[in-house]
Amino acid sequence: MSTWIVVIVVVVVLAGVGLWYLSAFNAFVRLRNLVAESWKQVDVELQRRHDLVPNLVAAVRQAASFEQGVLESVTRARTDAQRLTARDDADVVAVAAAEESLSTSLTRMQALAEQYPQVQAVRGYDALRRELADTEDRIAAARRLYNANVRALNTRIESMPSAWVAAAHHVGRAEYFEPTSPAVRDVPDVGDLLRRDRPEA
Repeated sequence: MSTWIVVIVVVVVLAGVGLWYLSAFNAFVRLRNLVAESWKQVDVELQRRHDLVPNLVAAVRQAASFEQGVLESVTRARTDAQRLTARDDADVVAVAAAEESLSTSLTRMQALAEQYPQVQAVRGYDALRRELADTEDRIAAARRLYNANVRALNTRIESMPSAWVAAAHHVGRAEYFEPTSPAVRDVPDVGDLLRRDRPEA
């Protein structure tokens, strides 16, 4: 009788361990899928910004005296960022650096454009600025969701005993999507530019 009890206990324990293992593995699958899905949303919003840049540059270019070097900087930054996000195996850290460069260039262009009344008078320019501001907000929201999912995945990878399952199935840490410079952590605050009073002509 005691032998059967031991067998039953062993079976129950093994079954419990097996169920826990499957649960832990499925949790990693779910978290990895959430990270991938939320990154796709980040990519959609970044592409939306990339699509806006040529129209903004074209509008600003109508001011003949506007610094062409600034426009060229924006165009180059946009090309670099778009090239990286177009990859299926996009490097999140590299994308973050490229988007930071684009954000810096856009902020500089927006600030300079405020000094040119002829740019402000270009048909559709104000609507483009507002659309860019809305897109920046959407990027920030998508980034927060993505980083939250990354944090959940990485925390589980680092926690015991889930770490054993992660190691057994080669589940690696995901990278956060963050600017490298704290100065542009909330890239860029175009809404602030929109709230500023326009300079008098």
